[in-house]
Amino acid sequence: MTSAFTGSIREKLIAAKQQWAEKGRLLTGIHDEKHENRLPPGQREVKDWPVLDLGITPHIAESDWQLTITGEVENPVSLSMGQLLELPAFCDRSDIHCVTSWSRYENDWQGVSALELAHLVKPMRTARYVLFTAHDGYTTNVRIEQFLDNDVLLAHHWQDQPISDEHGGPVRVVIPKLYFWKSAKWVREIKFSKIDKPGFWEMRGYHNNADPWTEQRYD
Repeated sequence: MTSAFTGSIREKLIAAKQQWAEKGRLLTGIHDEKHENRLPPGQREVKDWPVLDLGITPHIAESDWQLTITGEVENPVSLSMGQLLELPAFCDRSDIHCVTSWSRYENDWQGVSALELAHLVKPMRTARYVLFTAHDGYTTNVRIEQFLDNDVLLAHHWQDQPISDEHGGPVRVVIPKLYFWKSAKWVREIKFSKIDKPGFWEMRGYHNNADPWTEQRYD
């Protein structure tokens, strides 16, 4: 598979966000476990979709895109875009909540559900975590029950349009109930694992669980 990249790692931005974790920036101390409000504590609604990344943007043609699903599964697979599109389609409308304090309502996603992928690969009982790796080197992690929720998907369309490169196209993860850094852009590998492995931001002070309603921004 071939891919092109633009940009470079923004070390100053990464260092600044790591300082946010050290200082507890944006924390309000308010919890909304019952989800009584649509907007989680400390968030503000935006109408656009801000672009956030590490500074590198992969440009991957659909014809070159490939996803491997490995680890504690009975049926490891490698899927091309064509094979992904042959799986049952899944659509979902959800809100985005970014740890940098913005939220965007009513995003329409189209793709393949995590439950459908699990049906395909058959995770073993030993699988407790799901680890994601992206084309820009980004990594993140969730518990298996967070991934196998009924609104989680690998999305290739947003608002009825193919997801753009800057937002993680041609395929990205969408895990609506967690802060959006858990929804890896430009996903290339999903690994079901016996053990947890904190990802890029988790190793830099960000919370392992990432629930917006209990303000799990930082560890």
